[in-house]
Parts: sequence; C-alpha cells; structure tokens
Amino acid sequence: MNHYEHALHFVLWGKWDDLFTLMLRSNDDILRKRIEQFLHAYYYSINHHEIIERHDQLIEYIDHAMKINDHHSLNV
Repeated sequence: MNHYEHALHFVLWGKWDDLFTLMLRSNDDILRKRIEQFLHAYYYSINHHEIIERHDQLIEYIDHAMKINDHHSLNV
C-alpha cells in the first residue's frame, strides 16, 4: 500500500491518529496540507459544513493522486 491508499483507508475508517502519523511521514506536501486542514476542522471547527468540505477536499485529492500514481506506474 502506498501513502494514498493508507490515507484513504484511514479517512474511511475514522483512524485519525493514524492519519495524523501519515501526515507527518508523507513526502507529498499537498497531501500533508489536506490532512492537516481536515484534522484541524474536525477537532476545532463548530461549523459542520467546513468539516464536510475539508473531508471532501481530502478525499478528492487522494483520488486524484491515486489516479496519477497509477498512470505513472503503468508507463514505467
């Protein structure tokens, strides 16, 4: 499993501690930033729309990165 697959698994199963650890270890700056924004909203925001928006942005980025990663691995 790569970082994106791990991130998707952690998000879908609500494993926030593991997601935080992945954020610290990832080399993908955008993934780290999306995770940070989501976790910050989840723990500190009282606005449910913001939490859902950050969650959706994280999922969208993971999906996008997985497609790019798959495309690159097929061309190798």
